[in-house]
Amino acid sequence: MTPHTAPNTQDLAKLEEEFDPEIRFRPLLPVAGFIVAVLLFALSLFHYYTAGFGLLRETTHRAIHLSFVLGLIFLVFSAWGRNKDEQKSTLLAPGGISGLDWLFAAAAVLACMYVPWIFNDLAFRVGNPLPEDVVMGTVMIVVLLEATRRSNGIALPIIAVALMLYAYFGPSMPGILKHPGATWSGIVNHLYLTSQGVYGVALGVVATYVFHYVLFGVLATRIGLGKLFIDLASYVAGRYVGGPAKVSIFGSALFGMISGSSIANTVTVGSLTIPAMIRLGYPKHFAAAVESTASTGGQITPPIMGAAAFLMIEFLGVSYTSIILAAIVPAFMHFFGVFCQVHFEAKRNNMQGMRAEDIPNPRDVIAQGWQTATPLALLLAILFSGYTPYLAAFWGITGCMVVGLLRDRLITSAFTVTVLVATWLGFLTTSWFVVLAGLFLLAIFALSFFRGDEGRARMIDIADAFVVGAKYAIAVGAAAAAVGIIVGVITLTGVGFKISWLVTTVAADIGKLFLAIAPGDWLTLKELTLFFTLILTAIVCILLGTGVPTTATYIIMVTVAAPTLGLLGVEAIVAHFFVFYYGVLADITPPVALAAYAGASMAGADPFKTGNTAFRLALGKILVPFVFVYGPAMLIVTKGFTWYDFIVTTFGCAVGIVMLSGAFAGFMVTRLSAWQRWLVGIAALPTIAPGLPSTLAGLAIALPVLIPQILALRGTKQTA
Repeated sequence: MTPHTAPNTQDLAKLEEEFDPEIRFRPLLPVAGFIVAVLLFALSLFHYYTAGFGLLRETTHRAIHLSFVLGLIFLVFSAWGRNKDEQKSTLLAPGGISGLDWLFAAAAVLACMYVPWIFNDLAFRVGNPLPEDVVMGTVMIVVLLEATRRSNGIALPIIAVALMLYAYFGPSMPGILKHPGATWSGIVNHLYLTSQGVYGVALGVVATYVFHYVLFGVLATRIGLGKLFIDLASYVAGRYVGGPAKVSIFGSALFGMISGSSIANTVTVGSLTIPAMIRLGYPKHFAAAVESTASTGGQITPPIMGAAAFLMIEFLGVSYTSIILAAIVPAFMHFFGVFCQVHFEAKRNNMQGMRAEDIPNPRDVIAQGWQTATPLALLLAILFSGYTPYLAAFWGITGCMVVGLLRDRLITSAFTVTVLVATWLGFLTTSWFVVLAGLFLLAIFALSFFRGDEGRARMIDIADAFVVGAKYAIAVGAAAAAVGIIVGVITLTGVGFKISWLVTTVAADIGKLFLAIAPGDWLTLKELTLFFTLILTAIVCILLGTGVPTTATYIIMVTVAAPTLGLLGVEAIVAHFFVFYYGVLADITPPVALAAYAGASMAGADPFKTGNTAFRLALGKILVPFVFVYGPAMLIVTKGFTWYDFIVTTFGCAVGIVMLSGAFAGFMVTRLSAWQRWLVGIAALPTIAPGLPSTLAGLAIALPVLIPQILALRGTKQTA
């Protein structure tokens, strides 16, 4: 693939597989492929049906989900990476899949369904498991760790095993880490038979919320919503200086609304924007860095923010609308930071916008694609009406099917208006409306079937989207269950509080050292302890995120770090967002910056140079978490919110990002000399600290740089 030609769909799929371990599926022979496709379709259908017509009992629902997930992983992921050799069906490898993998799959299903099978007696067994319970729990732990290794890499299983060893050998641990220890029977009991381990909150969130939104994202992309977003971004930003790079930012922001995957965003949007940036004259590594940095914003952009957003609902006990509101301004700041640097870079190098003939006509774009936006509108309307996220996803998915199957404006409009009216009147969950919805869906499929080959082709495409959506979600399910082991051991041993104590102690010691050498008494030990605790937490999040999926990083760090930050006075939702942001940052942080490396591969650029540039472009995402810790009003839904605090904090952050962007780019209105870059960069730091005095102080420091820039801007306008 050359960086000057847009890759085709197969190239994109291969590239996504290369950099995303969660979708490195092995090739399957026709018979095995058909069996796997049926099972994947059944998994999606199960979640779609239960989202709209009622969830099962909690333990049963999670067990069915996990049995599908683990069983399928052994069929679609090979033991040692993708097998490129031609496969043959033999007696020891039915369907080209080894007999051991079939055995693992069967064992996984048996171990998953054992708990709901003994559910009526579970209350009598918790704390005193029978031998068969211990055996089945051991099988579950073994198959889960192996499935996680295959689908997510080795890092997460290693952490889980290390913690289980810690739980077992507690009496032998040194110092503060010492604890009474637990028997293997006790460990299995806690991890397998209670809701504190494998069947815990993480698995519940994936089985109840996350799967549905992954499926919605796949369907929304299939019906053309992603294309609509990119075309609109091209119209909005393409004509201006550095056009393709700005299209990359706007397109990635919009596309991120329906996709929570950084790598998928980079590959999909970057296939169009990276070649265009290179043709315009951007260095290859910079073009790749712009796209990968913008694409990582997908995981922090409402309404679909990956699994972590739904986990926050359970951990914090707040509504999903609260999470969405809290995420809006920080997400904007991330894209604003990338935009500022791209703009200054383009002005410095005198890069022009896209040619007029390459910019789509907005009327044509909207006329042809408005239908594809109706499912997202339905989803948002139902969410903000107070209904459950999975019911909103159900109607969003249904809307995608209506649009994808019929492509009929009248029916799409009638369906959308009917659901919106039912939402407003409160009919959405009444039995008669649910029955009508089911009959309508059957009629849609029948009408599509009798529309000839085109209609049946659309039905096949929708069915394939159900298969692909499930395929993309199974790795997340395994990771969530494996994180249940980690969280279970932490709650069993209490090691989380011990680690919190160690972190705060180290931070306090650093603070004391700083106070000893710093002049004056303008900072207190408590303030310094919080600051250095935040820095240590951010570093651990980034390091952990290099080998562990974002969702797993978030859960682990929240379990350990949130109590620490809470003791230091940080509000819970603020602590959760802080950990979440730095976990996502790992996707563009060398040495393991998967999104940046995917972009580099498309651009033909140096991966490490791309990663370093992407990290610099992500200054908004790096700085904003510190801003909302010290100025929680930025998250809107925090305690004691006032509009004055919000405006002052947000304005100061925006000013700081503009000045830092100018310092990095070496350009604002005109080129900046070395001393000007240093001065404006230093001046940006106090503006980011919440409060009007600090913002004004930063602006005052930067005046020797800002005044000539303002005069130059006025001169430019007068000349024009």
